[in-house]
Amino acid sequence: MAALTIAAGTGNWFSALALGVTLLKCLLIPTYHSTDFEVHRNWLAITHSLPISQWYYEATSEWTLDYPPFFAWFEYILSHVAKYFDQEMLNVRNLNYSSSRTLLFQRFSVIFMDILFVYAVHECCKCIDGKKVGKELTEKPKFILSVLLLWNFGLLIVDHIHFQYNGFLFGLLLLSIARLFQKRHMEGAFLFAVLLHFKHIYLYVAPAYGVYLLRSYCFTANKPDGSIRWNSFSFVRVISLGLVVFLVSALSLGPFLALNQLPQVFSRLFPFKRGLCHAYWAPNFWALYNALDKVLSVIGLKLKFLDPNNIPKASMTSGLVQQFQHTVLPSVTPLATLICTLIAILWHDLSSLQPPPPGFKRFPCLSLLTSWNYGHTSPHPKLFYFSLLSVQKAGDASIFLILTTTGHYSLFPLLFTAPELPIKILLMLLFTIYSISSLKTLFRKPLFNWMETFYLLGLGPLEVCCEFVFPFTSWKVKYPFLPLLLTSVYCAVGITYAWFKLYVSVLIDPPVGKTKKQ
Repeated sequence: MAALTIAAGTGNWFSALALGVTLLKCLLIPTYHSTDFEVHRNWLAITHSLPISQWYYEATSEWTLDYPPFFAWFEYILSHVAKYFDQEMLNVRNLNYSSSRTLLFQRFSVIFMDILFVYAVHECCKCIDGKKVGKELTEKPKFILSVLLLWNFGLLIVDHIHFQYNGFLFGLLLLSIARLFQKRHMEGAFLFAVLLHFKHIYLYVAPAYGVYLLRSYCFTANKPDGSIRWNSFSFVRVISLGLVVFLVSALSLGPFLALNQLPQVFSRLFPFKRGLCHAYWAPNFWALYNALDKVLSVIGLKLKFLDPNNIPKASMTSGLVQQFQHTVLPSVTPLATLICTLIAILWHDLSSLQPPPPGFKRFPCLSLLTSWNYGHTSPHPKLFYFSLLSVQKAGDASIFLILTTTGHYSLFPLLFTAPELPIKILLMLLFTIYSISSLKTLFRKPLFNWMETFYLLGLGPLEVCCEFVFPFTSWKVKYPFLPLLLTSVYCAVGITYAWFKLYVSVLIDPPVGKTKKQ
């Protein structure tokens, strides 16, 4: 009912899409859930049972609270509803507690919070221009975008099978973007500041926001060629933006500042000891780096350049989330990944300050993808956001399809139980086939070259080898990490290629003095 109300004025098709995906989420309730289910149950218990002064110190469970304060308060509010379902889930010492009522509450809490995501998608679709077919203007781009966002494969399996609360967080980001396009800059800045205090991983997008707001809001006039007039800078607007950020931060961090606990909070928010690659499945640049180190170490052993006694056994393939040292290549520190990420992000963000920017939607995309590709603890793929680019230009649609197909496949190792195998394969096939066919029809041209087509088709044989061949070979015992390794490295190639392609397109398109309608 909420979805129908939100969708009013957009068309019956939006209501049907929102309601349909909600029903699908309900069907996924009995499926496998990961340790993240216990993580959030424990956070419910911590925030409900303990005073605020102990939230970021509690360590009975290994799954300690490591999200910003707004998310902690979100769990606190949820806990006061959870107590009517099963009071036992709110006991801090009830580790790995999972009753049927606990399962229903946590699953439905994710589904309910997706109302914000549905509303944000609706608002974003308002910012997308229709497409002319003859003399008529159709809503085809809006319909395609709605499907790509609401029925996003990655969001479905990560939130509603694996178990997380990404939906409403993505909703905050999308709603913030929509407000910027509606010239409601203060609202957009406020929503983004709130988002940062729900999940700090979005700090990677902050430079893009800062540059865009500086250029489009703090400078009040442009030259005829579209570049900014330096004498039009408004200090009042800068102060207003700063005040918004300060007040949100004060509301979030103020209680912990008063308790003298900010260092403890920050130590939880940035746990670099979790390791570089999250047990090898994170398909980013560092997976390629690690694979190269493995190859060089094998060659070094064969040629007797390396001492086998000095090489840690399975240091990066043990399946654990941990720190490790590389064998041949220099080991990667958190500072090194931070520098790589910031250089890549700031280069393209600051390069857009003076020339007319090629559209704000592309800069958060590139910031998210850069942080994913070079960050120290790679987040789950935030591929939903790239859907905003896919209905605008054929070139961006091509990048989106390569990225989303490869990135979504890289999520397969998250669902490793047999009952979920047909679910993840079927859902991904349906989403991928629809994405490729709808965007190809929208732009009326092929979206891949022969090399890209060959690469994407290679995902099929890779899946057959990992899921149906490898388990019946003798390598399963000797090399249990091999499917994860192959998936990680193969997908890292496609994601790094998509990042490079998007990076180049942002830097060269459009040329100075020529803006494009967004």
